[in-house]
Amino acid sequence: MTTKPTGVKADRTEHILTITWDDGRVSRYPFAGLRAACPCAECKGGHANMGGPADPAQVRDAPDNGITINNLQAVGAYALQFMWSDGHEAGIYTWQYLRQADPALAGDG
Repeated sequence: MTTKPTGVKADRTEHILTITWDDGRVSRYPFAGLRAACPCAECKGGHANMGGPADPAQVRDAPDNGITINNLQAVGAYALQFMWSDGHEAGIYTWQYLRQADPALAGDG
């Protein structure tokens, strides 16, 4: 993947993470959807279930559970790590995973 982010903004009032990509695309992720799609081993049910593509429908359709982002940080130049208000912070969301998770890519499922 050669697409990289040019901007990341976490709106804690709207509970939306916005990523602007270098190809002009703007992706808007509900916090609840990102938390539901956490790619860590604990959330995926073990290491054997990790590494698959993100499900944009899961990100789009996750019910708002009130969980918010307390903090986020870059992991090298390839990912973000979120510190969620429920105490979870194990997930490393690569730029590729986030691009695949864009709710705008979800079908009408």
